[in-house]
Amino acid sequence: MQPKTLNFFEKVYEVAKQIPYGKVTSYGAIATFLGAARSARMVGYAMNGSVAKDVPAHRVVNRKGLLTGKHHFDGTNLMQQLLESEGVKVLENQIQDFDKVFWDPSKEL
Repeated sequence: MQPKTLNFFEKVYEVAKQIPYGKVTSYGAIATFLGAARSARMVGYAMNGSVAKDVPAHRVVNRKGLLTGKHHFDGTNLMQQLLESEGVKVLENQIQDFDKVFWDPSKEL
């Protein structure tokens, strides 16, 4: 019997679950780590569907540190509030000190 093969979305969730508290990564960094460098948008689609899967989707932002997925969270500023509760500074939907809080799965996993 072969082990069940994870689909792309499940692989994205497994990587996202590894993002440390107080850190963020980008859709593209996850896609590159999974060997699908041109699939950042698919990572975004996966994050949209991650509700109730215990995935810290608030820690995944675009390559410039913008909270582009914020409209998929309940409430007006939930994504920002979750990040700020972890010590990540956000100003006008932009992660501040992005380089300092960026987590690269290719270097960490």
